[in-house]
Amino acid sequence: MLVSFEHVSLRYQASHTVLSDINLALMPGLFYFLTGSSGAGKSSLLRLIYQIEKPSEGRVVLFDKDTSQLHHSEFPALRRRLGIVFQDFRLIPHLTALENAALPLCLAGAKPSQVNAHVTELLNWVGLGDRLHARPFELSGGEQQRVAIARAVVNKPKLLLADEPTGNVDDESAKKLMRLFLELNKMGTTIIFATHQQNIVKQYAKPVLRLKNGRLVTSFSEAA
Repeated sequence: MLVSFEHVSLRYQASHTVLSDINLALMPGLFYFLTGSSGAGKSSLLRLIYQIEKPSEGRVVLFDKDTSQLHHSEFPALRRRLGIVFQDFRLIPHLTALENAALPLCLAGAKPSQVNAHVTELLNWVGLGDRLHARPFELSGGEQQRVAIARAVVNKPKLLLADEPTGNVDDESAKKLMRLFLELNKMGTTIIFATHQQNIVKQYAKPVLRLKNGRLVTSFSEAA
């Protein structure tokens, strides 16, 4: 089991419940849509998986490890098995596309020669081979998103979390991004793709996790 939620709830305040009694079990190698209207709890669920948030109740299991039982020193290794594409990209403004995408490898202590060769190849793969030295303000929204995707997968994560990755780009860019995510999935990365765009969900025969008011109301049954 890749990800398991057992009666998970999340509250930011005593009176503000964001997620309520979530139960799910996700298998490796699949592509999951996580959908629901704005405010339904999609980003919060991803934050629980990535361990930015801790559940108020229940248990989150990642890679067969109960996260509530892990020592804080074990979390960096766990997160290296995860990649995340944030809704707002979170690129560092003064760094180039290559430097932004290379950050995880640099932080892990990889040799500069290995970093440059690998990241250059990856940026070529996402269609940014001619934009290696461009800074975020010089890139379009779709290009920034592809840098963010490259950064998220540069460590070859087992699980990739994508928070509304097509929400801020035009239709053509959205199609290109979807092709990238589908190709990553074919290569073995499990993907949880959060979106409120039902037109995207309906185009693909993938398992669906649907949230409504912080509750999981549909699990997988909408897959064709």
